[in-house]
Amino acid sequence: MQPKRNVVHLPVYQPGKSTDEVKRELGLSNIIKLASNENPFGSSPQVKQALIDEIQHTSLYPDGAAVALTAAVAQHLGVNSNQIIFGAGSDEVILMLCRAFLVPGDEIVIADQTFPQYKHNADIEGAVTIEVPLRDGGHDLEAMLAAVNERTKLVFICNPNNPTGTIVSADELHSFMKRVSDQVLVVLDEAYCEYVTDPTFPDALPLLSEYKNLITLRTFSKIYGLASLRIGYGVGHPDVIHTINQVREPFNTTRFAQVAALAAVQDQAFIAECRQRNAEGIVYLQSQFARLGLSSFPAHGNFIMVDVGLPAVAAFDALLRKGFITRAGHQKYPHHLRITIGSKEQNEALIVALEQVLAETQVKS
Repeated sequence: MQPKRNVVHLPVYQPGKSTDEVKRELGLSNIIKLASNENPFGSSPQVKQALIDEIQHTSLYPDGAAVALTAAVAQHLGVNSNQIIFGAGSDEVILMLCRAFLVPGDEIVIADQTFPQYKHNADIEGAVTIEVPLRDGGHDLEAMLAAVNERTKLVFICNPNNPTGTIVSADELHSFMKRVSDQVLVVLDEAYCEYVTDPTFPDALPLLSEYKNLITLRTFSKIYGLASLRIGYGVGHPDVIHTINQVREPFNTTRFAQVAALAAVQDQAFIAECRQRNAEGIVYLQSQFARLGLSSFPAHGNFIMVDVGLPAVAAFDALLRKGFITRAGHQKYPHHLRITIGSKEQNEALIVALEQVLAETQVKS
């Protein structure tokens, strides 16, 4: 049976290498994974107990509406329950958005180096992706606005942007929302927003009451440390959420994901501690990169994108052989690695290994 014509050409998403894979390939016993922007500090201790208590219910379907979790997140964010939809990670919410709002020939507008699942899901629906070049690693909202036309259905803004880590300021976002057509749904992907400490970063939630055509996406995979359980959510106008719900699969989030997320959102002290330790890690890595003569983008998530001064694939491979998994392969930035902010010990070990790689490269040249 032949696949749909519009998916034949699609690339398969390539996740970063796993620690077990690297151990097998290179015969290493100790691996530090800094490739997938996972929380090096794990999740709240309350999550473990919640999962243990839930073991007895493995034979039961989850709550399809995630009522308890929806109520807790709504209270935490100060929104109404009918403004929230959950997915198997915010990735699934992106999928549902594209399924709900796009038909063949529609257009979406995105940055030319951003989270690839926006384009991937638009391609599946037969829509056209208009890619606007980043400016100094950040979204060029003026150029993105100029790219919007009568065929545009969705605009995706990743804030902080993955992979560069840059942010769109509150003033920039407000200006954009005032001028973009209210027939265009603006998707503000805030997967890393809980890490941001910059005071210019926008609080998107109050804007939801002003702009029906705005939805923000968030996740429990990053600072909450629940990446393996796959749960994220969107917050928007009730009418938009209703439309997305019409294409949502039944029981799309598990009992374990729901109870873990409920426990996680109730421990904001843990989140504050992770934010602080991540900020300290950013300062350390930026200072060390500067010492080594390497430039990096401003980092606002739990990762940093650095120009290592040589082909990123070569740097990735050299670090891999020293036991460090990073992320290379960014088309617009062939000399950059995206590196997750680790623990203090992981960050320090990374710098030692990177300095060795740079020295070895200089010797060879």
